[in-house]
Amino acid sequence: MKELPVLYKRKEECCGCTACYSICPKAAISMVEDGEGFEYPQIDESKCICCYQCLKVCPFKIEKEA
Repeated sequence: MKELPVLYKRKEECCGCTACYSICPKAAISMVEDGEGFEYPQIDESKCICCYQCLKVCPFKIEKEA
């Protein structure tokens, strides 16, 4: 089985744009508010099918590949 996608390791690696949340075909990503009021994506492991669409649409991941 494929590994779950890693959207970010540190908050600085996520801009909270919701692109990953919007593209997920299984609604496995929710936006969760942190203590400062910013929202970050969180993957529901029971729903994720490891299609990696979230990683393909992420502006931070795309920027790294360029």
